[in-house]
Amino acid sequence: MDNQLQNRLILPYAELEELNLKAKQDRKNRVPIDKIREERLKYLKDTKGIKAVTLLFSDLEGRLHMLDYDKNFLLGSWDNLTFDGSSIRGFTAQRESDLRLNLDWSAFYWVPADIFGTGKVMIFGEVIDKDGTAYSADMRGVLKEYAEAQFKAHDYTLNAANEIEGFLFAGTEAERSYHDTRKFEYVNKGGYYHSLPGDPLRLFIDTAAEVQRAMGFQNEKDHPEVAPSQFEINYGYGEVVAAADQIQLYKLICRQVATKMGMTASFLPKPVVGVNGSGMHTNVSVMKGGKNIFWDPKGEEKISTFAWDFVDRILTHGNDICLLLNASVNAYRRLDPHFEAPNQIIASAVDRGSMVRIPIGNEKSSRVEVRSVGPDANPYMVLYSVFKTGLDGDKQDGLRNAKRYLPDNIYDAMANFRAAEWTTKLLGEDVKARYADLKQASADRCPRLLGTVVKDQEVQFHHEVYNQYLWNQF
Repeated sequence: MDNQLQNRLILPYAELEELNLKAKQDRKNRVPIDKIREERLKYLKDTKGIKAVTLLFSDLEGRLHMLDYDKNFLLGSWDNLTFDGSSIRGFTAQRESDLRLNLDWSAFYWVPADIFGTGKVMIFGEVIDKDGTAYSADMRGVLKEYAEAQFKAHDYTLNAANEIEGFLFAGTEAERSYHDTRKFEYVNKGGYYHSLPGDPLRLFIDTAAEVQRAMGFQNEKDHPEVAPSQFEINYGYGEVVAAADQIQLYKLICRQVATKMGMTASFLPKPVVGVNGSGMHTNVSVMKGGKNIFWDPKGEEKISTFAWDFVDRILTHGNDICLLLNASVNAYRRLDPHFEAPNQIIASAVDRGSMVRIPIGNEKSSRVEVRSVGPDANPYMVLYSVFKTGLDGDKQDGLRNAKRYLPDNIYDAMANFRAAEWTTKLLGEDVKARYADLKQASADRCPRLLGTVVKDQEVQFHHEVYNQYLWNQF
């Protein structure tokens, strides 16, 4: 239908960027949520061109779910939005299906109409149990609660920046049809930094970067990656919950842009053997009183004792949390140092085969980089497990250069995860068991040995590729 007849909201990219950056700054400044809610409700009521609000939430495995609420309905029912949790894998059983969604008004986004449709805005939500408490399997709520507790108790602001790699393949259903085609078709074979202006990969990167910019991402750089048809679009760091939200938006934007261009953006960690896989290098730091307390110009590698203690705790629990950072059968193909991916549970300033790297930094940028994270992991779970382990985990000295290795298959990772006391402390017994069962269900649908060829099942039954019809055929 012609938008002139619909009269729905369409905003120029420059105006979108201005609105989203203002909202981002309010979130960073911790403007009281009551004040933000009042402003957003007034905006929705006064802006006639808005037809619907897209509410975003994530399940236990990190799949992003979207519900569109009619604006007028939402204005009258925003404090009582219910949904059937039994339909979400990893959430409630059928007998406990009623859950509610709480709108996080600080996580409000204006979106480009040419990508997401006219007359829509987006808001992230948190899942609330029927008794009104935060739902234990909603990792966004768990992460937010932990970050707020650290701020109140210690004046810590937890910051993160993620470098998310992906592949661009020909066709709009490249992943979901892999069990038929058994191949992915590159759209570019140029490799690292090389893509001619106007070729499909460069056009995709340019378009996705523009959408990110409009949504307040504050881009830094973008480029083709080492493998054919591989890309990376970098943006600035943020407070930990906002950073995790941006990971979900980044993948959503890339998938949506690729689909509109007749292609598929894939975040499988190793969709093609023989070339580099895709990682999600996770850079973290902690601020106190406005200062980066990971920085120490006189410390080893110019980071503080506080930061080294953080690293030592990550290394101590490296095998315990591996399943949280590498969440699929396919992820264990990637952990191969021959392709610039980590497999050693060590810390290093230079060795890119190490689980933790200490990048060159200054007072502003000093950070710790956890390299062993796959782009298909639940971002809220990743950042929660990294920060809580680094700040509250056990610490064993002497592990920074010890020859210890990450598991090379999901079965060993599941065994480590189930046996670890630390993962019970992280997630609680119930959520830990649910998550392990989900990983077991996917693994059991795949050949036990990875071999040298990507198997149909590790794509077909991957939690992000998720095909309800095929899953039910098993």
